[in-house]
Amino acid sequence: MIEKTITLEDIPLTDFLGVENKNIIELAAAFPKSKIISRGNEILVKGEAPDILQISDIVNSLIDHFHQFGKVTEENVRGYITQERQEFVPEDSPDGVILYGTKGSPIKAKTVNQQRLVKAVQDHDLVFALGPAGTGKTFVSVAMAVKALKNKVIKKIIITRPAVEAGENLGFLPGDLKEKIDPYLRPIYDALHDMIPFEKLKYYMEREIIEIAPLAYMRGRTLNNAFILLDEAQNTTPMQMKMFLTRMGPDSKMIVTGDTSQIDLPPNQRSGLKEAVRILNQVKGIGFIELNERDVVRHRLVRDIIEAYGRVNGTTTTRESE
Repeated sequence: MIEKTITLEDIPLTDFLGVENKNIIELAAAFPKSKIISRGNEILVKGEAPDILQISDIVNSLIDHFHQFGKVTEENVRGYITQERQEFVPEDSPDGVILYGTKGSPIKAKTVNQQRLVKAVQDHDLVFALGPAGTGKTFVSVAMAVKALKNKVIKKIIITRPAVEAGENLGFLPGDLKEKIDPYLRPIYDALHDMIPFEKLKYYMEREIIEIAPLAYMRGRTLNNAFILLDEAQNTTPMQMKMFLTRMGPDSKMIVTGDTSQIDLPPNQRSGLKEAVRILNQVKGIGFIELNERDVVRHRLVRDIIEAYGRVNGTTTTRESE
């Protein structure tokens, strides 16, 4: 049995704990194998690690709820308990829910092509998702990985990107390699924070159940029982792409995402993504999904920007053959 203390700062205790501590009593009833004790402005939790994680997530969600609405009710407590335990989502969820986010909101495929991407991942162990910025290819892919982990289909998630500088020089950034690379992986961290409560995500990453690393770290590994996502794949070289694809082990799934209109490689360097699409196009068992400006789910101007650049540069959203 382990212990964890959660401090309540700038929160009136009665408004948070409820009259006669009813909110804490409600929470404790949901975890009969653990002890939850209120001491002044601290909540002490004693129990096994899985329960501690869930209780911490619920209390932190209630703290956020209080700061937003100014009070916490027993109904709120029951709602966040239900949300925390809403782990399993069937593959054929009738309302199209991939999973539930950290605030209990459903995460869904929002466009037809995003729905096709979800279906392709369900039907194939290797999927290429190509499309411009803002089409949700990375977000949907991360959601599918998190769903597979929550449903215990796989044992770990590995997310990687090539460490290619988009007009910037990594060498001049402070820190070690991880600190230099982390800003380039920020979109991945943001997506995960939308889907997994902070304490649980920290737990997963500390135990390498979720691993986020530069592509170079994949060399020499065999990735079993894993969901592996290669993001920004347009910036891989052909050799890097082949290296990545051949890491795939038993009971694993891979998604490769990229935008062939935003290649940051030197002009004389071929894109591993474009070459892989050309070489593997006819291989059975591999899914190819193309998203376009109609799938953009960011600000409406992003769609117009993509279309404008496409007209000037003569680019299209169809898969290129070179």
